[in-house]
Amino acid sequence: MPTTQSSPVLTDWRPEDADFWRASGKAVARRNLWISVPNLLLAFSVWMVWSMVIAKLKLVGFKFTTEQLFWLAALPALSGATLRIFYSFMVPIFGGRRWTALATLSLLIPAIGIGLVVQDPTTPYGVFVGLALACGLGGGNFASSMANISFFFPKSEKGAALGLNAGFGNLGVSVMQFLVPVVIGLALFGPLAGAPQTIVDHGVTKHIWLQNAAYVWVPFIVAAAVAAWFGMNDIASARASFADQAVIFSRKHNWIMCWLYLGTFGSFLGFSAAFPLLTKTLFPDINVLQLAFLGPLIGAGSRALTGGVSDRFGGDRVTQWSFLALAVGVLGVLAGVGAYGAAPSFPIFFASFLWLFFWTGVGNASTFQMIPTIVRADMPRLMPQATAEASQRAAEMESAAIVGFTSAIAAFGGFFIPKAFGDSLKATGNPQIALYVFLGFYVSCVIVNWAFYARKTSMLRAPALIKVPAQ
Repeated sequence: MPTTQSSPVLTDWRPEDADFWRASGKAVARRNLWISVPNLLLAFSVWMVWSMVIAKLKLVGFKFTTEQLFWLAALPALSGATLRIFYSFMVPIFGGRRWTALATLSLLIPAIGIGLVVQDPTTPYGVFVGLALACGLGGGNFASSMANISFFFPKSEKGAALGLNAGFGNLGVSVMQFLVPVVIGLALFGPLAGAPQTIVDHGVTKHIWLQNAAYVWVPFIVAAAVAAWFGMNDIASARASFADQAVIFSRKHNWIMCWLYLGTFGSFLGFSAAFPLLTKTLFPDINVLQLAFLGPLIGAGSRALTGGVSDRFGGDRVTQWSFLALAVGVLGVLAGVGAYGAAPSFPIFFASFLWLFFWTGVGNASTFQMIPTIVRADMPRLMPQATAEASQRAAEMESAAIVGFTSAIAAFGGFFIPKAFGDSLKATGNPQIALYVFLGFYVSCVIVNWAFYARKTSMLRAPALIKVPAQ
């Protein structure tokens, strides 16, 4: 019997049933997707707002060193990645509706905290470390959001749905980087937000309200959490304990996809966090805050728009081209910073980073599309005696858990990339060592993806070659 969806808990959910999907499933899935998107967008905005705030700290009187600032840029990714490990298992335990609403409300902690401390230049560095770690609450949300949405859509539409959720969610980085330079120049909340700071930027004296970079998100966070609580659904059949989901730790392909997704999503996060500060360090005459939003905008847009491409042509093929393109992009950045003997060039540097952002988005969509396809293809080997229904249910549960867990591991890229740039600059005065490390990593991803998934005799290209134990 088709569910009426009047209850927040869906007791009858069969997205692979074509009649059910047409009658009621598609509308419900889309409603949950479009409520999920702004919640995830806000999570990314709060998670990455730190990268913009720290670029202004010296201007408003804080005496932190460049190394300390790169640490602050890296810490939200470290905490966000760690929280994702736990968040990736929360939806089957608590339900997607409940967890989305509560996780979004938790963003008020860093949003309000940052707004308070940036107004006092005597605030100890340790307090900023704590708030940088609290920004990771936004990072954790991605794992649970993607796992939740994966339950709602049939296999044929998962790539597009996950691409839209993640792509528009990732857009939060670009929205934040575009909005923050605007709102810090306005007395947006009047005296309620506190007094302005007087700065001298590029020889011009002006007032800014740096606290607005954080406070601007507060009303949106409350509204999005309310929408999630009253507008989203929990799926009864998606419930599973941690013990049930922990089977993914014994799955080889879980760990392979962690490596590949570290190369795509980890790169998107790391470049988003490091780009403003790296550009300001290498090209101090460039007003980077007016340009920083373009990279994440391109990366988020390419992710949102190319999920369907992976559904059509195969995520493994798209992933292969993505890593080859990322390697080319790193070579371009090396040219931009003067690694080949020529003088550093901001146009080459900037264009190469935009290229990198574009292909991280494409690769983000394609690697996530691969996960449910891989799990389904491997089920006959893993569960040779299971019924079709039991096999499908296990594949859905494992796919959602792997989607969440791989996003957790990949998020550590948001820590390692800014830290690598900071260490390279400290050791040699330039970022070239870090860039060569990234280049080597992308080459390894090309090899791994080809060996397991993209070659003609792989489990995805020739699933009939998979050995099924005799019954």
